[in-house]
This record gives sequence, structure tokens and C-alpha cells, in this order.
Amino acid sequence: MAVKKAQLAQMLAEKSGVTKKQGAEWLDMFTDTITDLLRKGEKINITGFGIFKVSDRKARVGLNPRTGEKINIPASKKPRFTAGKLLKEAIR
Repeated sequence: MAVKKAQLAQMLAEKSGVTKKQGAEWLDMFTDTITDLLRKGEKINITGFGIFKVSDRKARVGLNPRTGEKINIPASKKPRFTAGKLLKEAIR
């Protein structure tokens, strides 16, 4: 089962004793801030939880799965998350 954004906002609101609307606003601010920092090339380290960063993907040659034709895939950037030690231990 996947937890949706509205459900996560509700959980945050309940834990912090605020309204669901305030929980949703907090969640939006958090994700907007993480996105803005990653867009600037920053690395975000939340001790114990994990690290958000941007990785560069090199240009490469791939295959079209339908035709088998070779295609050029351009270089790109990819957001990455690496779980921290406490998070890894918590889900064992």
C-alpha cells in the first residue's frame, strides 16, 4: 500500500497537533525547499534519515525496445536519495 500526499499531510497534522490544512502546507513547504535546493545543485543531509542529491548521468547509446534501433540518450541529471544508518536500521 502506498501512502498518498493527503494521507501523509494528515499524519503530520495529527502528530504535530495542527489542522490538516497546516499539515499539507508544511509538507508543500518541505518538498518545495528540497526541490529548490536540488535545482541549485545542493546536497541535503538529514542526519540519520538520509541524503538527497543530484547525480549526473552521462550520454549513452540505448536500444529502442520495439525496433532494436540504436538511439542516442542525452546526458541528464537525476535526483537521488541515499538512506541513512538510522533509517536503514529502523526498517529491518
